[in-house]
Amino acid sequence: MAELQRHQPQPTPTSHKVVKAATAATAGGSLLLLSGLTLAGTVIGITVATPLLVIFSPVLVPAMITVCLLVAGFLASGGFGVAAVTVLSWMYKYLTGRQPPGADQLDQARMKLASKAREMKDKAEQFGQQT
Repeated sequence: MAELQRHQPQPTPTSHKVVKAATAATAGGSLLLLSGLTLAGTVIGITVATPLLVIFSPVLVPAMITVCLLVAGFLASGGFGVAAVTVLSWMYKYLTGRQPPGADQLDQARMKLASKAREMKDKAEQFGQQT
């Protein structure tokens, strides 16, 4: 019987429940108020900014296109730079004999190409002797 009483949830005092409810209502109400103020500020901002955007759009649109192209160029340049450094690092490791990832596949491909080249050379010599 004592084990059953230990596993049953203990009832919480009503004052504790009231404090929880008051805290939740205060937090929820303040967040609701902040979201309303944010919505009102956004609507006022759009109302003020729309005529300015319409007036300045002949200047802003080409400026934004230029900025986007500049950002894309810098990002592409950085990406190509990172790729180049990565390739150079891989090549340095390969040439110094540290076996970077994929080096074994490169060696296998080189061996295949060398064997095919030898076969082609032998066939060309045989063909040259026949004529």
